Amino acid sequence: MVVAAAIFDQDGRALMQQRPRGKHHAGLWEFPGGKVEPGETPQSALVRELAEELEIVVDPAELVPAGFADNGEDGQGRPLVILLYSLSRYDGVPRSTEGAELAWHGPETLHHLPLPPLDRFLASRLF
Repeated sequence: MVVAAAIFDQDGRALMQQRPRGKHHAGLWEFPGGKVEPGETPQSALVRELAEELEIVVDPAELVPAGFADNGEDGQGRPLVILLYSLSRYDGVPRSTEGAELAWHGPETLHHLPLPPLDRFLASRLF
């Protein structure tokens, strides 16, 4: 299971991150997040992932369920479910610790980004 965040700024734009080279869906844009590790709740996993990837501090109470997507498998033979949470309050300034490109996108630009299929599905439900 994967968790992701639709992080919104004051202007209603969502923060997107570009997948790095060498990874599945390299070069495509996605909602920040990552895998849920054994013993973690989805919310605790997302708080950890956002701290590790973006250096922001998130209160789990600020994570609002926004939807989910399930493709049955990710193209590599594994089932894949993404739980998406909405977030507009956090501490810090998002900065990629892994060198990924970050950009804020509103509905007028987000729908033109190259996104993995499940992220595209989730984005279409947000805007």
